[in-house]
Amino acid sequence: MQGGSHCCSINILVSNVCVPLGVPIPHFGNQGFTVFSTRHLISFVYCEWLLIFYIIVLVMFQDSASLKVSWSCTSAELMELALRKWLSTHGPEEDACRGQYVLRVSHCLEFLCGDHPLIQYKYIRSCLQAKESPHLTLVHTRTIQAMFDKEISAIGSVVSRKTSNPPLPLPPKRRVPTVSHTCVWDVSSPFKIVLVKGSKVNAEESAKVQVRAGLFHGTELLCKPSVSSESNFRSDHTWKDSTLEFDISVCDLPRMTRLCFAIYAVMDKVKKQKSTKNAHINKYQTIRRAGKVHYPIAWVNTMVFDYKGQLKTGDIILHCWSSFPDELEEMLNPIGTIQTNPYTENATALHIHFPEYLSHPIIFPPFDKVRHPVVQQCTSPQSVGRGGKKFHIELKEIMERDPLSQLCENEKDLIWTLRYDCRENFPQSLPKLLLSVKWSKHEDMAQLQVLLQIWPKLSPRDALELLDFNYPDQYVREYAVGCLRDISDEELLQYLLQLVQVLRYEPYYDCALTHFLIERAHGNRVIGHFLFWHLRSEIHMPAVSVQFALILEAYCRGSIPHIEVLKKQVEALSKLKSVNELIKLGTIKNARSKTKEAMLTKEAMMTCLRQSGYSETLSDLHSPLNPSIQLSGINVERCRYMDSKMKPLWIVYNNKLLGGDTLGIIFKNGDDLRQDMLTLQILRLMDLLWKEANLDLRVVPYGCLATGDRAGLIEVVSSAETIANIQLTSSNVAAAAAFNKDALLNWLKERNSGDALERAIEEFTLSCAGYCVATYVLGIGDRHSDNIMVRSTGQLFHIDFGHILGNFKSKFGIKRERVPFILTHDFIHVIQQGKTGYTEKFCNFRQNCEDAYLILRKNGNLFITLFALMLTAGLPELTSVKDIQYLKVFLAQTDMLKKRTYYIKVSFFAVMQRSAFTSFLQ
Repeated sequence: MQGGSHCCSINILVSNVCVPLGVPIPHFGNQGFTVFSTRHLISFVYCEWLLIFYIIVLVMFQDSASLKVSWSCTSAELMELALRKWLSTHGPEEDACRGQYVLRVSHCLEFLCGDHPLIQYKYIRSCLQAKESPHLTLVHTRTIQAMFDKEISAIGSVVSRKTSNPPLPLPPKRRVPTVSHTCVWDVSSPFKIVLVKGSKVNAEESAKVQVRAGLFHGTELLCKPSVSSESNFRSDHTWKDSTLEFDISVCDLPRMTRLCFAIYAVMDKVKKQKSTKNAHINKYQTIRRAGKVHYPIAWVNTMVFDYKGQLKTGDIILHCWSSFPDELEEMLNPIGTIQTNPYTENATALHIHFPEYLSHPIIFPPFDKVRHPVVQQCTSPQSVGRGGKKFHIELKEIMERDPLSQLCENEKDLIWTLRYDCRENFPQSLPKLLLSVKWSKHEDMAQLQVLLQIWPKLSPRDALELLDFNYPDQYVREYAVGCLRDISDEELLQYLLQLVQVLRYEPYYDCALTHFLIERAHGNRVIGHFLFWHLRSEIHMPAVSVQFALILEAYCRGSIPHIEVLKKQVEALSKLKSVNELIKLGTIKNARSKTKEAMLTKEAMMTCLRQSGYSETLSDLHSPLNPSIQLSGINVERCRYMDSKMKPLWIVYNNKLLGGDTLGIIFKNGDDLRQDMLTLQILRLMDLLWKEANLDLRVVPYGCLATGDRAGLIEVVSSAETIANIQLTSSNVAAAAAFNKDALLNWLKERNSGDALERAIEEFTLSCAGYCVATYVLGIGDRHSDNIMVRSTGQLFHIDFGHILGNFKSKFGIKRERVPFILTHDFIHVIQQGKTGYTEKFCNFRQNCEDAYLILRKNGNLFITLFALMLTAGLPELTSVKDIQYLKVFLAQTDMLKKRTYYIKVSFFAVMQRSAFTSFLQ
């Protein structure tokens, strides 16, 4: 349902339809709402071949009835049966209500729309797979109409509002006089720039300062870097040979060329620095020839062409950045932002001059001019290289490599020569073709851009790689976004975290990716919700603050009703932050003073939460973790704060849509949750890929959302305990608790009996297999009994992902993790149902692990791409391509596959041997 020019789409959020292959999936718009009233509740239980629905028709929560339907029953038929049953007890006078209801998932704002068999709805399938009882609610259409009316009213009030301070009108457009210009391809002069001055250079008095400049297209260095002479002034520096000339002609500069600068100090020998003034540069020192040492001081990047494609001219002052990444290219940082440092007061400033080559502007040709000279050549069969069988075998081998594999020059030449063979036989090889283009030759660049227009569309998963920093060309990125337009809303949400991060790679704010994300966010409020929080959580970062703020404003202006919903969440998080800071302050005082007045206890926290200013702000809001869930108010008596350093808040909310249901949320202030958020996203993707291959390993990827600078929320998984607590409660002696292999099995037996225990052990076995493989592939470290949990239903899951990609903790140079994954003797005891020896249960468990690993390996390129797209996010353990090499090794391709599978089998044998030895000791 679309409004006018000031309206956003306002549709109801539906439970996605999940159907077998060959069955068309209907497309629904998705929008969340703010208010829902419940009249009729339907809950139902799965029983082998039948769905048995216990229908409770609630009028003042009293009436109830039950009926039985088959799995092929449609949603419309279910509503008809439910209403007929209800009318049989309420008389014919209620018959007018027939046909005026819709089905809603009871605990959240998701609807079963369309007339499809119930088994095809994702929500129903997820309940059946988990052997849980689905719950549905019949909601009167008047309620939905009221919500539509409320949103339309909100839009109308904003549109008609007359402010006392209206925005200033835009200046009238002036007719720009026609100026003659020259195509950049007609300028054969070498490219050069002039260093005018460097100021506020933070270097020692004895050091000499140099500037290095390089031209990059993505990570490809277009020509040899140019280096200035040395300057030995104190703060302000000028250079004798101020003109830096590059070994590349202006005509061969790609449209997205970056000019990257590095300012560094040159010293004759290494000095032991007692002062901490420049201590940070020791990490980056590079020893050069003749015993000299180069210390990076600052870096900055800028584009050679402006937004309109005109070659820059004139003076420009670039305020530099002082923090360096782990990897530098010739001391330059091409992957860094092209935005200058906004903190100009203390930043090193580099004043440069772009010379004028002609008396009039030089522009990069538009696409129609690019296309014209080469279109005949590209369509002529005689001009296209075609390879024989030998070359095709070699080409196939190259195309099967992972995205991190380096291509030698001969391989690049082969790919470029056989580019039309690639188009016909290996369309997914486009990234490797792009890496083979000689971007410093404008003829090749023109041919590539024409070829791109006839290249087959890639799948959204394959197209993601084209948004990496290695592919900066405007037409390539527009092509990639075009491929993403076919992606479903659900799959887009799966990759939204990466799509927000790659906005950093866009040199200009107005780009195809920005338009795409805003467009999809306006069409689906769930996407809009998470786009808002992914942007807002990083808006404090200087490199992206302006860009992300503009996108946020564009989204909010186009989704007026959503503003109040988001504003309520922001205010609630602000209140939680103030409570957390009060608790931290109280515990600090408590450490210094033993007086009762200095202690901030749980009772004081509860008193704070009960205050009207807090309780009103923290009530009646959509959960930031899941916008389809409405939180009515805080259950203050069950709230507490945790004992860890940052004193996270454990907040318990009541579910507004389902009476008696509560939800736990952990609020963290002082911890960066972005790495946890990434790991859990990858776990969700693994779960999806396994399910696509008909392997459900019962993974629990709980909700986690970064909401600000070192702040965020974590979903509390209900009815779960840590392994440490389970072991501790089963033993009178704390030191011996970890050696009690019966503790975990007994804990499950206490909570499950008969068939329920069998299901719990099955759930434990499947989930244990999933997490063994996931932690092995992702290199998740610091695994111990305090960050592994088990639900009462048997599902095992891991928490706290502070160490990933093989960055394991070590002491005295010895790594603490000595096994590829955690599979303890008590886990095996549960899997084997208390039996000893090598049982069939454990054999099935091992087979599940091997199957799960092979599924992930088939999709190894996707995982590598997703981590590569996060490189500039600033995550503590994902800072360079070297970190992603871990994935490349453990998602072994081709020849390494058998070795890795064999390694898993050997690991299982080692685990069994260790388990048998532990049993002998007991």
